[in-house]
Amino acid sequence: MVKTTANPGGLPKELFDGLQAQLAANRSQFYRDVAAGPFYGYNRPGVKSSEAVIQNWWRQGRMDGAKAHYDGIVAFSQTDFTEDLKKVAAPLLVMHGEDDQIVPFADAGPLSAKLLKNSETKFYPAFPQGMPTTNANTINADLLAFIKG
Repeated sequence: MVKTTANPGGLPKELFDGLQAQLAANRSQFYRDVAAGPFYGYNRPGVKSSEAVIQNWWRQGRMDGAKAHYDGIVAFSQTDFTEDLKKVAAPLLVMHGEDDQIVPFADAGPLSAKLLKNSETKFYPAFPQGMPTTNANTINADLLAFIKG
């Protein structure tokens, strides 16, 4: 996800450094803010937030190790999975929300699908990163149809 010569469309490393700084400064607030905003798209106009969903995400984040989460930001932003994806031959369904504010759509979903040998795609306009929660009926139906197919 980070911008490099191999990934010119990526995001600046400073963005991920900022996430680590926020996490280190106040881990509890970090999990509250991410869930209340970009993860579920609750920061978008007209989107009704769910306090129960926010609290559940916060709870899950607080259950895991702080060091693992801190290091995980580097792992998810700087690991290049290109060669790994090229090796996968199993049928896969690539699902991605086009309003994903965590993993920007243009630099993830379509590129991943292109690298996979045997994939189907389902891209969802206006769906956030947390779409399995916020749009469970659609996501579950599409997953079931893929599995049955």
